[in-house]
Amino acid sequence: MTTPLLIIAAGGTGGHMFPAQALAEAMLAKGWRVRLSTDARGARYTSGFPDAVEISVVGSATFARGGILQKLAVPFRIIGGIAAAKWKMLFDRPAVVVGFGGYPAIPAMTAAWALRIPRMIHEQNGVLGRVNQLFAKRVDKVACGTWPTALPSAVEGVHTGNPVRSAVLERAAAPYIPPGDYPMSIVVLGGSQGARIMSDIAPPAISALPEHIRRNVRVSHQARAEDLERVTNYYDAELINAEVQTFFADVPDRMAEAQLVISRSGASTVADVSIIGRPAIWVPLASAIRDEQTANARQLVENDAAVIMTETEFEVAPLTAMLEKLLSDETGMMKMSQAAVRCSVPDATERLVGLVEELATPAQK
Repeated sequence: MTTPLLIIAAGGTGGHMFPAQALAEAMLAKGWRVRLSTDARGARYTSGFPDAVEISVVGSATFARGGILQKLAVPFRIIGGIAAAKWKMLFDRPAVVVGFGGYPAIPAMTAAWALRIPRMIHEQNGVLGRVNQLFAKRVDKVACGTWPTALPSAVEGVHTGNPVRSAVLERAAAPYIPPGDYPMSIVVLGGSQGARIMSDIAPPAISALPEHIRRNVRVSHQARAEDLERVTNYYDAELINAEVQTFFADVPDRMAEAQLVISRSGASTVADVSIIGRPAIWVPLASAIRDEQTANARQLVENDAAVIMTETEFEVAPLTAMLEKLLSDETGMMKMSQAAVRCSVPDATERLVGLVEELATPAQK
């Protein structure tokens, strides 16, 4: 019996690539062959994938970048990528094809649809991205990382959750110490987009807290490189114990030790915070075209595990008031922590694996 092949089609961003990598690792462990289909840009993000994963670079492009001539060439590049993907699948037919979104997923997903190969998509956010929207009615399964996910009519989703790193799983449901008259940690994360607002608002809001709270606050603040010096200097001038970096390699540990997280509500961050189980203030990215970050935070907010502040609401005085309210409510914060854990899906990778195995035909299992 030939070893079954899984083709994973994903774009070149962390939001697409991380769950793709988690599935690849799990399927390799089950004895499958795995091929990642992406474009040249996506190939630059593959260093974390196991060496056993074959990287297939196909032609693709996006209408979101480049000048007029580049945009005019997009359809031709995609058509060429589809032809190449289809030709390759005819000679090495996969058991299942899984798309994780992004324009580089178009060639493999289209070829799988044309050849009637079992296929599914995984959407990380609470709103389908453009490419997953295109294929939602053309696949056998729609796996949803965020629940609920807004889906087209007549399309049913399967709640799988978003796979998280092993470092996050190691801190799953970490014991929570509610705020009190002792050192308390706040983690401030900006995400890859729109991080400046965190650096503009969070430091003065924390500084304005009543002294009996402020004296106990410790801050881990992730800032953009151009904001690093001014944010560090501000905390120092205000005598606030803060560590400011452009990147924290140990975010799961910092979250596990925190009383509160202030962050953009990207899908992966929401998954991390819920699995570790921490109260959060979510500030959705206002410029997100589909407002997916609001959708990402919805389940936690509706289950009283977090609060949401729009960018309009996210000003110094309102944030100070919210921080004072939360950090003064020991019982409420403990309940928020417990509610976050109840919303989490720590076995998301296993759920995805189950769907892949369900789609594989008996002859290919």
